[in-house]
Amino acid sequence: MPVLTRLIPSPLVVDIRPGALDDLASVLADQRISQSGKLAVAISDGSGARLRRRLEPSLPGADWFEVGGGTIDDAVRLADGMKASRYDAIVGLGGGKVIDCAKFAAARVGLPMVAVATNLSHDGICSPVSILDNDAGRGSYGVPTPIALVVDLAVIREAPIRFVRSGIGDAVSNISAVADWELAHRVNGEKVDGLAAALARQAGEAVLRHPGGCGDDGFLTVLTEGLVLSGIAMSIAGHTRPSSGACHEISHALDLLYPRRAASHGEQVGIGAAFATYLRGDHEGSLLMAGTLRRHGLPVVAQEIGFDDEEFVRAVEFAPQTRPGRYTVLEHLDLSPARAKEAYAEYVAAVTE
Repeated sequence: MPVLTRLIPSPLVVDIRPGALDDLASVLADQRISQSGKLAVAISDGSGARLRRRLEPSLPGADWFEVGGGTIDDAVRLADGMKASRYDAIVGLGGGKVIDCAKFAAARVGLPMVAVATNLSHDGICSPVSILDNDAGRGSYGVPTPIALVVDLAVIREAPIRFVRSGIGDAVSNISAVADWELAHRVNGEKVDGLAAALARQAGEAVLRHPGGCGDDGFLTVLTEGLVLSGIAMSIAGHTRPSSGACHEISHALDLLYPRRAASHGEQVGIGAAFATYLRGDHEGSLLMAGTLRRHGLPVVAQEIGFDDEEFVRAVEFAPQTRPGRYTVLEHLDLSPARAKEAYAEYVAAVTE
């Protein structure tokens, strides 16, 4: 009998609402997640530590592990610390660094992982990738998709607003990333997974066009759902193409060239996406993207994140080296230094009128 459908890797539970954290214990009691209640909970010394006091009475079988940072060494130490006991699952409670460490540690010891996000800074909350610092800078490591995701919007509103803004930039950048993927298909015949592309693009479009603001539960729900769909799109595709194109190449270049000055990931990819969209000749789309970013308080030009024009242009020139083999509008145009400078000046003039 022919296979009529395909299996899509996705969480068993997605709970996004105010007060979701109050029902975390019942989510974890799902027999597919934890039969014994023996859990390893990874937390930071910030939001995770504060929430531990609130959650500890409802999770009597949990052991708590403080994660120092977002490095590969932190993730390995977490995995090693868990080997002393037998756990049903690991819970990552905190921001992106804690969740990425927990995903990596869970993959290393072969356990399901539950993501409990306390901010929305990027699409890693539900992606099959852990971004961890290493001796060479920063690396991407393939991991399984979280088995469950819990996002309490009341907790999200308590986090600094810059984290929500960063998530907006990451979600909106999907539109540019998918456009680059389709460009690679037209020019080089690279296979595009239509379902993954649709999920990623619609996630970005929903955030781009939503009229609400960062303090609005309706908007925060759409943003969270968009970040979840981005992660699922990457799982379907088996790589990061649905959410990573020239926008992310430019951000990676800024990280590598100016490691002590880089802005947030979402701010950088937001600017990168608006500029890459302009380079593709979609000036109307670029202006719409820049306008949305500006409305939510995000930067749209490099000077607003501390880089002068020459530094940003240098990052644009270096960007293709960050993802060898990936074809985007930057590789397609193969801009000379003079043309890159001219194109960026045109973009700045267009979005700052």
